[in-house]
Amino acid sequence: MAGRTFTCGLDAAIAVMGGKWKGLILFALQDGPLRFGELRRTVGGISERMLILQLREMQTAGLLHREVYQQVPPKVEYSLTEFGRSLNTALAPLGTWGEDHMDRIEAIAWENS
Repeated sequence: MAGRTFTCGLDAAIAVMGGKWKGLILFALQDGPLRFGELRRTVGGISERMLILQLREMQTAGLLHREVYQQVPPKVEYSLTEFGRSLNTALAPLGTWGEDHMDRIEAIAWENS
């Protein structure tokens, strides 16, 4: 993404989102901070390696904050930044659209598999 010129706002938003998992992570964090294990359980189907990669990318993009608590055992929590919350707000209507049309989308997916 560094140094890239975008053709429109949607192009820029998709570049930040980049794939399936980031949207699900944003959704999981909408109600407050979660620890790594809680996130992994909430975002079903994601591998530990992929979750680590996505969290790092999201932190670099400024979508989330990683808070490390100096205690034994160590505790790390992830939360949305204001930037991440604004993206979540922007994605909410898309999620509603997906819910409204889920049956149709699933039927199309089954036809094409």
